[in-house]
Amino acid sequence: MKSALIIGGGFGGLITGALLAHEGLRVRVLEKNHNIGGGLQSFTRQGVYYETGMHILGGFSEGGSVRRIFEYLGIMDQLRIERCDMDCMDEVTYLSTGDNYRLPQGREAFTEALCRYFPDESEGITRYLQACYDLTEEVGIFYLRPSETVFAIHSDRFMQPADEFIADFITDPRLRDLLAYMNPMYGGVPGHTPAYIHSLINVLYISGQYHFRGRSQHMAELLSSVIYEHGGEVLTNQAVSAINIVDKQVESVQTVSGSTFRADYYVSTIHLKALFPLLPAGALPRAYINRLTEAPVTYSAFILYLAFKPESFPYINHTGYIQDDYGQIWNHNEYDAATWPRGLMYLTPPTENQGPYAVRMTINCIMSYDQVKRWEKTSIGHRGADYEAWKREQAERIIDKLERVFPDIRQCIKNYTTASPLTIRDYYASPQGALYGYSKDGLDPARTLISPVTRIRNLLLSGQCVNLHGICGVPLTAINTAECIFGLNTIVNKINDYCNK
Repeated sequence: MKSALIIGGGFGGLITGALLAHEGLRVRVLEKNHNIGGGLQSFTRQGVYYETGMHILGGFSEGGSVRRIFEYLGIMDQLRIERCDMDCMDEVTYLSTGDNYRLPQGREAFTEALCRYFPDESEGITRYLQACYDLTEEVGIFYLRPSETVFAIHSDRFMQPADEFIADFITDPRLRDLLAYMNPMYGGVPGHTPAYIHSLINVLYISGQYHFRGRSQHMAELLSSVIYEHGGEVLTNQAVSAINIVDKQVESVQTVSGSTFRADYYVSTIHLKALFPLLPAGALPRAYINRLTEAPVTYSAFILYLAFKPESFPYINHTGYIQDDYGQIWNHNEYDAATWPRGLMYLTPPTENQGPYAVRMTINCIMSYDQVKRWEKTSIGHRGADYEAWKREQAERIIDKLERVFPDIRQCIKNYTTASPLTIRDYYASPQGALYGYSKDGLDPARTLISPVTRIRNLLLSGQCVNLHGICGVPLTAINTAECIFGLNTIVNKINDYCNK
């Protein structure tokens, strides 16, 4: 029975470990934090649970790729998730004009809603959505289709900047802005983010949007249970300090606690900028390390967590987006003390026994790491009074913005807590608190092109730095990584055979 050691117990490490364990490897996962899960971690403040990172789920509708993966692993029926309202998965509000758009789930309903709001753009809307779906068809793994080759040939639009892609079909600048409202879900940058990233995320959520019911940590626990059921284990408080290389392959891994671990295969799911310092000099080509060390990462966020007084604020079963004005959706990461946040995303995650009133609200606001750089040498809980005062100021700005849509919300708040890009950096070991790994650039795709295979023979890569990010991208990348061991299409075919029975 061969073994695999996974470095990183976040979503990427756990889903990769679960797949490898399910296929017969003896898996051990090493996580540096006290809790597993990475972006799936939950935390408690004054008796209320909050999610740290994973808030919105896609791919879980009947036949969805993520659903099929979880069915194959045997944990789909235990997963506690809640589907958003069919007639409104997302609500987008523009404060400058009062314009409000309620966007339903399902391609046909989504198209019809946009055409009602912008009747003069009906033809362009239809063509735009068809183009989005066409681009997703070029990513066979998105639909768990077997690959004929590891090298894919794509259309000219695949790498086209997403903002230009939208403009090719849409004339009205308001609609162009609206169609980019999911930018916070993938770190969109004008003139650079490829159209395929924009299309994959939009199609994923149009096909069905869900929220966790209860704690997101539950998903991490389920994936961990798969590893344990197949003879593996998940160890916490095991930060890796060194990866020992002998004859161009990993011989062992050492941890800060002084332990040494060995395996046949090693899989790193941490950010590559965190992986490289663990390797001895010369283990990987210098050009490779330089390219990925210098490559830009996606922006970060400031997160506000609200706890409501009992029966004071209504439960909202969809995700909401608030924009100051049109024309700003691509520039939310540009901080201006007079206007920040110019946009935000909010949701009231359902509890286990959700009733008509919300218990909590999570608000995500895009923020550049530059805003917290002055405290970057500090540690959690020891950042100083000026940092705490700065966080309170940002929280009050967000609440002021929320009051524009929910006038009585301030009176409903019992207490709140916050997280900054530094919080994300330290808990996820993510450089500059990057939300989605490397920033993909359609004008320079080779810069962040990363294979699961490395020049170190038994060291593989997985996680959101490789290929795709998020709730759908990370499991699909995990399949790519696992198939580097078991062979092309072996796991995809097993998943499809299992789910088609």
